[in-house]
Amino acid sequence: MSIERVKAYFTELGIGERVREFDVSSATVELAAAALHCEPQRIAKTLSFMVEGHAILIVAAGDAKIDNAKYKAKFVKKAKMLSPEEAETLVGHAVGGVCPFAVNEGVEVYLDESLKRFETVFPACGSANSAIELTIPELEQYSGYKEWVDVCKLPV
Repeated sequence: MSIERVKAYFTELGIGERVREFDVSSATVELAAAALHCEPQRIAKTLSFMVEGHAILIVAAGDAKIDNAKYKAKFVKKAKMLSPEEAETLVGHAVGGVCPFAVNEGVEVYLDESLKRFETVFPACGSANSAIELTIPELEQYSGYKEWVDVCKLPV
């Protein structure tokens, strides 16, 4: 189970006790914000895409949306999200719990600039009822990210 992989990963790093599991779903930004009693934009949602035959993850603020023109300028192709089946197989986490931690080998992680507005954010931990609060430097450290990107737009 993917939550167990993520908990083991964080336990190895000495922060396993920070993983929070809920009695309610946190599978969407709105549900996660309600479970955590925080603003929806502080949920660090992880979106999965296919680029050049392999899965990539983009971690973005809860209120951000992919900007197709920015995405295409960065990745030289139209944004196409993975299906739920592809995400689970290629990334190692099911939709609702996709996160940038303990992912399958070869999956590249990108952090979107939309996250830089916050001191801490709440990414999922591999299940549809989990999260961890991380500072932006911790998110950088634990996600093994490749680079920061600017591929999202924020609501006006």
